[in-house]
Amino acid sequence: MSPARLIRVEIAENPPGRLDKALARDVPEEAALSRSRLARLIADGQVSRGGEVVRDGKAKVATGDVIEITLPEAAEVETVAESIPLTIAYEDEALIVVDKPAGMVVHPAPGSPSGTLVNALLHHCGDTLSGIGGEKRPGIVHRIDKDTSGLLVVAKSDAAHHGLAAQFEAHSAERRYLALTHGCPDPADPRLRGIKGTHWETGELLRISTELARHKHDRQKQAVVWSGGRHAITRARVLEPLGVPPAAALVECRLETGRTHQIRVHMAHIGHGLLGDPVYGGKRRLSGRALGPDPAALAQSFPRQALHAASLGFSHPLSGKALSFESPLPEDMETLLTALRSGM
Repeated sequence: MSPARLIRVEIAENPPGRLDKALARDVPEEAALSRSRLARLIADGQVSRGGEVVRDGKAKVATGDVIEITLPEAAEVETVAESIPLTIAYEDEALIVVDKPAGMVVHPAPGSPSGTLVNALLHHCGDTLSGIGGEKRPGIVHRIDKDTSGLLVVAKSDAAHHGLAAQFEAHSAERRYLALTHGCPDPADPRLRGIKGTHWETGELLRISTELARHKHDRQKQAVVWSGGRHAITRARVLEPLGVPPAAALVECRLETGRTHQIRVHMAHIGHGLLGDPVYGGKRRLSGRALGPDPAALAQSFPRQALHAASLGFSHPLSGKALSFESPLPEDMETLLTALRSGM
């Protein structure tokens, strides 16, 4: 358990009129305290001025006021630590990069209370977790779907969590995915040029820009919308057409934003859903004539969306050093890709 510590903040000139806003402006960056965390600390009686506790975030402050913030020791979480094997691409005192297998949920939820990446990290990291938002837990900065494999970075401290979250929010972290798709996106296809939200950039790079929101009739799905959703941008490039004529493709997708199911929804939007995707892939069947009957049947029975988080790059949140990681295609996708190539 990390011990309680005291942070003293002197309010600088021309402060906002409220205590919570003034602290959000003046608290030292290395304290890594978000506005929501400061609000909770104020409400919990952990903020004082002149020896008197201040529980009202709207309390007035003045230049030169000295505010003391007590950070309690990180609380244990109810999530159970579980000894689950992990593939670790990198780890230090601030963060850990995991190569997640398909089938593993990232965070516990009502339907998946155990067997998740968080359960595994609680066991693996143990006392090296210094606390995220006052709790002794790993800081999930971004997620990948249960049945998507590949790389993700997790923070082990508040400072690392804030530094990483800022990069993902600013879209400066690099995320490259590999996907196997129905059909092959082609710049010469007039149908693609007519789809709203898409256009071809230089180098045969297809930019897909829409808004995404929960599906009106299925709350487990996301859908393309044009107002009231969250802005989402994916760039897709065909690495290898598969079949003669091409009936599938190995596609590289790069995320500018990171919305739920973003690649899966965007590729379905342009008519090239992912092989094996039970939610967005539709009932489209691959051509046995173009690929060969056995490869087509293997693709048709692929048990998950054929999507892999292959590359991850970001700046270390504490040292600023550029970090980059690669993950090869997992065995199931490599086997499927080999089969699709063999039928050509």
